[in-house]
Amino acid sequence: MSADAREALRRLTAAFEEHLGAVASRRGDEDAAVDDAYEALAEAFVRYEEALDIEYAETLPVLLDEDFDDDSLDGHAEEDEEDMDDDMDDFDLRNE
Repeated sequence: MSADAREALRRLTAAFEEHLGAVASRRGDEDAAVDDAYEALAEAFVRYEEALDIEYAETLPVLLDEDFDDDSLDGHAEEDEEDMDDDMDDFDLRNE
């Protein structure tokens, strides 16, 4: 492995360590340190994969989902509560 790919791997490994440390010491759901470590890990991954591609025409069996959005897991995330209440009224399962 060339020096560039080796250095990129070292930085990726360090980014994994930093991310784990940030997650383990999280100070709440909105902890900026976790977000920063996540971004650094993603960047280190991209740089390592680019080094492998340039030097060896090789890729990794992992893909980053850069378009991932937590809200996409919940189809109602952008609906307001009043609309959701109306939806619940439409599905009233009580026997009348």
